[in-house]
Amino acid sequence: MTTNSNNTSQTVYNRDDYLLLSGQSKTSIQWLIAVFTVIFGAWHILTNVFLNEPGLWQNTIHFAGFAILTPIIYSTLPTKHHSKSWAIYIDLAYGLLIASSALWIAGSENRIYEDTLAVTGQPWQFNAMDWIAGGILLWAAIDLSRRIAGWIIPILIILSLGYVFFLGEHMPGVFRAASLPINDILFRTMYNDEGMFGLLASISSTNITLFMIFGGFLIVSGASDFVIEISKLVAGRIRGGAAYVAVISSALTGTINGSALANTASTGIITIPLMKSHGFRGRFAGGVEAAASTGGQLMPPIMGAGAFVMASYTGIPYTTIVIVSVVPALLYFLSVAFIIRIESVKHNVGEGVDMTIDKDKIISGSLTFILPLAVMIYLLMSGVTPSYAVCWSIVSLVLTSWACFAFAKLTNRKIFAKKVMNHVRVSEALMMGMRASILTCILLVAIGIMNNAIVTSGVGNGFSLMIAQWSQGSIVLAILLIALASLILGMGLPVIAAYIIMAILCAPALAGLLMDTVIIGKLVSGITDPIQAAMFSLIDSPHVVKIAEGMSRAEAVELMSIIPFDVAITIRPMLVDAELATTYVLIAHLIVFWLSQDSNVTPPVALAALTAAGIAKSNPMATGFQAWKIAKGLYIMPLMFAYTPLISGNWIEILQIGFFGLFGIYAINSLVQYYAEGPIKLWYIPILLLGITGAFWPIYLLANLVGSGLILIVVILSRRNLANTRIVTLDNG
Repeated sequence: MTTNSNNTSQTVYNRDDYLLLSGQSKTSIQWLIAVFTVIFGAWHILTNVFLNEPGLWQNTIHFAGFAILTPIIYSTLPTKHHSKSWAIYIDLAYGLLIASSALWIAGSENRIYEDTLAVTGQPWQFNAMDWIAGGILLWAAIDLSRRIAGWIIPILIILSLGYVFFLGEHMPGVFRAASLPINDILFRTMYNDEGMFGLLASISSTNITLFMIFGGFLIVSGASDFVIEISKLVAGRIRGGAAYVAVISSALTGTINGSALANTASTGIITIPLMKSHGFRGRFAGGVEAAASTGGQLMPPIMGAGAFVMASYTGIPYTTIVIVSVVPALLYFLSVAFIIRIESVKHNVGEGVDMTIDKDKIISGSLTFILPLAVMIYLLMSGVTPSYAVCWSIVSLVLTSWACFAFAKLTNRKIFAKKVMNHVRVSEALMMGMRASILTCILLVAIGIMNNAIVTSGVGNGFSLMIAQWSQGSIVLAILLIALASLILGMGLPVIAAYIIMAILCAPALAGLLMDTVIIGKLVSGITDPIQAAMFSLIDSPHVVKIAEGMSRAEAVELMSIIPFDVAITIRPMLVDAELATTYVLIAHLIVFWLSQDSNVTPPVALAALTAAGIAKSNPMATGFQAWKIAKGLYIMPLMFAYTPLISGNWIEILQIGFFGLFGIYAINSLVQYYAEGPIKLWYIPILLLGITGAFWPIYLLANLVGSGLILIVVILSRRNLANTRIVTLDNG
């Protein structure tokens, strides 16, 4: 058995072979677990097709099933007992105990309501079994999250419960909160929409798990092979093509699993050796794969589960989030491609090597990749729920596979029959999807405890106030603070968990700062509406008398900076259009989501980079530093979200910003590498800086054209420098 891939504890061992049909012969208990997993996966598909909304029962059954699987897969039994035949029964019994507790809690809801209402003015009425079941579930959230993600989540859970129980009343300032009785804490944790089996659990029981199952079907059907081969076909003969293969394959694989680590591990074992064989340095090859795989989490439609969480928190349609994320994701991958180009020219590698392309894999995998994705996109655009769309995409994949098999039999073309979705492969796909969903399910249910504590106590408002005060109204500084917090939090948490926590704590503050820019503009122009102007009447500032006639921008900024937090919350909806306010909320969440990916590529954490370094056999920290340089789009895009209409504009504005932004991104890469299409000289730097400013200037065509022109001049000059250098080298030779 191997240790947990997260290296969270040396006492946790994986039994991944239990969720595989192939390999060694299985015992009867292993077959029982396999059958249960297949049925459990099928249950997710059926319930999401025939049930409109996930309820408490669906969410608790969802958690109960994964509570059974988690102790089996992530065992904590001592090594000397781990291989014993009875060991699996211990882990299974533990999982069944947790599952039974979850089902008991679900079945007790109506009785608890009735008992409590019958005793007017009394706390929530729990019997002894309710307390036992609730205690087991709280312990399970702590223990299971520790097994799969380390100690950070458990510590945060304990602190959250302690905060609402007794710590809150001892905290200073804005973080002070009234304590709640333990009855209230247990009820809210179990039954509130913000609790264990509320909103976050619904995201897991519907969208995320189904997309993971869909990913399993795509992989088993040969789609992953198709992705690699089609990437070779598209980019294989371009200079640096091996590295472009990594970018394209990771982008396409991101549509399957939405996981940076999974991307790195699955595509990296092919792309990293391929890049090294074409002359790329090991640390650079690992950095490219890590950066590209991180981009897989930014790539619609899954976006590392971020799109589903955003849709649930903001109320913005999932399709809207996916659509506005397409251009930023493309810009990110193109930024990675630019630095590959620069690296190829700078070190004269990646040229003149043809790649062997397996046409059979392209042909056999094309239909089972393209058609199901087309079905899903069509259904999503039709307005159905993501869970409903992905269920029918799975059905279409199976039907496509059967059609290919029938065609192969009729035409004697065996290539189409290689990976037909028979009962064995369907079972493998369901088991693969369930295995991939364990981490997300357990973490989202566990984070529900923290989410409930944050909402109940109001500590999120205190955190938002702190960000507002520290940033002093500066969006750049606020983004920097959020990036730092995300990096620190990502040292111990998976990216999706870090995003959820940061979204709860930081997104409201950032959205507020973005709305304040609109209010500042109105203050400069003057607010003549008496109702809107009256909102400022109680603020102690000499600038209030200028509300009607207008004031300088500096004065407006100063006025907004002294408005109390609770007053600002009241003012913003009155002065900012509701549609625009919703857009700013989306922008804030996207900024937080992009910054939360930082821990994948930034040393000393850099989980994706460390995984890539292991494959590349390169220095981990050097690989992490390369990944950080390559993944600069993680920091560029959030600034573009905040300062340009890249999210809020119409399609003409978005395309204009995206097109000219490419010039700016290339120039930034050139400055980082101190190289363009050839060596750059010191006096090129101010030209590039001016070019970057012009290229990124929002919706100002003249500035965009001038900036892009300046960057092109540097590119031409650098190319001439390279040509001159080669001439000198030949002459000396």
